[in-house]
Amino acid sequence: MKVLEVDLKPEVFGIEVKKHVLWEVVKWQLASKRQGTHSTKTRGEVSYSGRKLLPQKGTGNARHGDRGANIFVGGGVAHGPKPRDYSYSLPKKVRRLALKMALSLKKEENALIVLDQLSVGEVPKTKKALEILKSLKVEDQRVLVVLPQKEEVLYKSFRNLPNVRVLPVEGLNVYDLLWADRVVLTAGALEKVYERLAS
Repeated sequence: MKVLEVDLKPEVFGIEVKKHVLWEVVKWQLASKRQGTHSTKTRGEVSYSGRKLLPQKGTGNARHGDRGANIFVGGGVAHGPKPRDYSYSLPKKVRRLALKMALSLKKEENALIVLDQLSVGEVPKTKKALEILKSLKVEDQRVLVVLPQKEEVLYKSFRNLPNVRVLPVEGLNVYDLLWADRVVLTAGALEKVYERLAS
């Protein structure tokens, strides 16, 4: 494993960064992640008798119907949240552009590290993964490791480290790029990034 000096293609890593586009895509990503399982009961769903509380006239009290009305404690909730899907669609061009912008931003910040290859051996070893980070002097930073494709051994080696995320190129996204202080790519992953974004 050694760090490579590479000339990065300007059509992917030389895009002018516009914060609003990045914000738009991060908002879209986080909206898609929301479970939307929140729920409240309306007055038709609470468990109360439908009996009229007191006579309509003559008592001096308010003209109440049943106990489940929303102004009573334990009654139904008016206009409360119901389960819903928060996801919405965003144009593919915007998503691609934002990904290029996020990569360009990391290049501007000198936060990209390109390695010839990455390996911890045949079996997952978190200790080896930590040694790799220490050799790159990024063990106390938030690190995003980008691989050409999903590799179970590397994923399992890094997943116990709290500040490290491992993604294949096809899973590369704006939110995780902006989250990371350093982005570690293998040479193979860089080629795949070009395949995905430079065309």
